[in-house]
Amino acid sequence: MRITRVQREAKAAMGGGDQSTVEAFFSVTLILWLGFVSFQILFNNSTQLLSVIAGSFFYQTSNSLIRSLSEDPLFVNTSVSLLHSLVTSASVLFILSREWLRNGSSGMFDHSQLVEGTWPWAFQALSFSCGYFAYDQWDMLRYRLYNGWIPSILVHHLVLLICFTLALYRNVTINYLILTLICELHSIFLHVRKMRRMAGFRDGKSILVKLEWILNWATFFVARFASHILITGKLIRDAHKFEKGVELPLALFGMAGMNLLNIGLGIDLFKAFKRERKSQQGNRHHHRE
Repeated sequence: MRITRVQREAKAAMGGGDQSTVEAFFSVTLILWLGFVSFQILFNNSTQLLSVIAGSFFYQTSNSLIRSLSEDPLFVNTSVSLLHSLVTSASVLFILSREWLRNGSSGMFDHSQLVEGTWPWAFQALSFSCGYFAYDQWDMLRYRLYNGWIPSILVHHLVLLICFTLALYRNVTINYLILTLICELHSIFLHVRKMRRMAGFRDGKSILVKLEWILNWATFFVARFASHILITGKLIRDAHKFEKGVELPLALFGMAGMNLLNIGLGIDLFKAFKRERKSQQGNRHHHRE
């Protein structure tokens, strides 16, 4: 297979042995995940998990269709990720607004509702999104669209696959996890920014670029950072209401991981913002000379 520019950059960023170790670890965990889901469907009659497989199939099919237009693995992967963010954001907003309009906010965020209840279409939306994370993990491993000894994006997907799959299998905390997916509103602008830069449109003085950064920061703080902090606070406050089992430890573990990753993402986003501002100022100074 022809080595792409993205693969060459990944190899340059990390040693060959280290890269093989990372790829092997996350590949094995993905195979174990697939084995668990397949076993539950085939032998435990957990047919509700078929929607997870359907989600993976949908996004893999989308990948193949986009690949017919472009052979750049990073562009194809980002395009599918943007599609997922749009579909998931629309689904979450639909589920929450529908529930709000039908029953009002009273009791909507009660512990029993968030842990034991399932809003209409919440299970399907979560399953479909879970399928996406499995597809995306495979696509990034296949084309090596990651960097570093401990790639945050692969860790993020692994944590979500564990939390989402166990929640779907046990049919608990579905509504809690739907709330965590509000962050996909911010992911939309992350993917838009990446595709804009790949297209070579980097004019920091453009109104569209400035608007993109405003929406990027606004959704980061509201839809991602603040919402995940509030969910974590809600879990801690209602800790005594959980029954003995894996639900609370798993939820706290997942949210702790998400919050740490959010801090790292915020730092990276700020660095990118400073780079673009510095580049813009440099171009302005050059024109004046």
